[in-house]
Amino acid sequence: MSDGSETAPEARGLPGAADGFERLWTPHRMVYVKGERPSEEQGDGCPFCAAPGTPDEESLIVHRGELCYVVLNLFPYNPGHLLVCPYRHVPLYVDLTDEETEEFTALTKQAIRAIEAASSPAGYNLGMNQGEAAGAGVAAHLHQHVVPRWQGDANFLPIVGQTKALPQLLDDTRRALVAAWPQG
Repeated sequence: MSDGSETAPEARGLPGAADGFERLWTPHRMVYVKGERPSEEQGDGCPFCAAPGTPDEESLIVHRGELCYVVLNLFPYNPGHLLVCPYRHVPLYVDLTDEETEEFTALTKQAIRAIEAASSPAGYNLGMNQGEAAGAGVAAHLHQHVVPRWQGDANFLPIVGQTKALPQLLDDTRRALVAAWPQG
């Protein structure tokens, strides 16, 4: 027989109960976790085709070249994680023209210099995932990752909690990289 009092949710172990754990909530990543990929179609359906048609602040473009551009990754591994993309919708590195390849490479080097000036990382990961089987999230539009790395930047959170703690907002990172972009 009940005396009219209810047991508090915390005492029953229900969701929301205080359990001594701190939580980092990253709901924006759920689209990525669920595997909901953007369209692979050329044009507005492809995020790398659509980005150049929007203002740089909105699309997070850091630098525009003649044939390629540099944009912040929406799902960064670390602050300053950049993508070098050709404007042209091509899937593979070997599909670039010689001129596109030259600018693609030059922008990769400039991206490293800008990250170095903005945040002084200890190292970098550079890479392209060619095709869905290789891990490309947007396999139809070539892009190269430039990921700054610091000593000790890998910890238990990504492994155990599938969560990455990023100490800087994307807008702040973009502003720092734009200001640090090599001139000339």
